[in-house]
Amino acid sequence: MFIRRNLLFGKHKYLYGLLLLMFISLICVAFSMAGSDNYDIARREVLLRQIGHEILLQSGDSVSRVLPVKKIAENEYQISFDNAFTFQPDFLVNTTQRLLAKDPLASDYVVNVVNCANASVAYGYAISKNKKDDIVACIGRRQPIACYMVNIKFKPTALITAKNEYFLGALSFLTFVGFIFMRPVKLRKTLPASQPTGMFTLGSLSFDAEARKLMINGETIDLTKTETRVLRIFALSPNEAIERHRLQKEIWEDEGVIVGRSLDMFISKLRKKLEFDPNIKIVVIRGKGYKLEINA
Repeated sequence: MFIRRNLLFGKHKYLYGLLLLMFISLICVAFSMAGSDNYDIARREVLLRQIGHEILLQSGDSVSRVLPVKKIAENEYQISFDNAFTFQPDFLVNTTQRLLAKDPLASDYVVNVVNCANASVAYGYAISKNKKDDIVACIGRRQPIACYMVNIKFKPTALITAKNEYFLGALSFLTFVGFIFMRPVKLRKTLPASQPTGMFTLGSLSFDAEARKLMINGETIDLTKTETRVLRIFALSPNEAIERHRLQKEIWEDEGVIVGRSLDMFISKLRKKLEFDPNIKIVVIRGKGYKLEINA
C-alpha cells in the first residue's frame, strides 16, 4: 500500500512537471509568432519578386528590372517593372500558383494586372484553397505590350489561420508526448504514403522531374540532370514558344556560364527520348526558340 501510494505520488508529481513544461512551451511559441510573421512576410516578398522575374523572362525580357515590391494596403502587394512587356495569362496563373504554393500563409488570393496608363484592370483572377472556388478565365489570349503592374491581395484571415494551426499543432504535440510518458506503451507511428511531386503528363508519357525519368507503357527512360531541367521548362509551358535565351539563362546561368551550342545537343537528345509518343515533338520556332508541341 505504501509503495503504491509512493508510485501514485511520483506519477502526479511528474504530471504537474509535464503540465508546467507544456505551459512554458506554449508561451515560447506565442512570443516567437511575431518573429515568425515577419520572416514569412519577408519570404513572401521574395516570392513576389520571383513572380515578376519569371513574367519578364516569359515575355523575352532578361535585361530590365523588377522594381521593389510595394505593400499598398493590408495584405496587398504590388509588383511593378522598368519597361513595358507582354504576358500570357495562363503562364501568369501557373507561375503564381507554383511559387505562392511555397508561402504557407497564401492559400487564398486575388491577382489583378493593372494598366499603368489608366489604372484599368487588364486581366484578373482568384485562387482559393478550395480549388473549385478558383476564378480563372480568358487564359488563352496573350495581352498586348504595355506598362503593367501586378497587384496581389491575400485573404486577411490567412495569417490568423496559420497562427491557430501553429498553436494547435504545438498543443497537440505536447499532449501526445505527455500521453506517451504517462502511459508507457510502444506505439507504432504509421507514416502516410509519400505523394509524388514534380509529376507531369505529356501525351501518353509520364514525366517524373524528381526522379528524372520518363515512363510509358511500363517502360522507364532515364534522363540526365540537364535534360530534366530542359524538359521541366517545356512541361510547365506546353504548346508555347520558349525563347532560346531564356532556356540558356534558366539552365546554365546558376552555374556561372551560359553555354551556346550545348542547348541544341540536349534538345536533340530529348527529341530521341520523346520519340516513343509521335504526338509529342520539340519543334524549332524560327528566330525565337523552341516549343514542346503536344497534339491531342
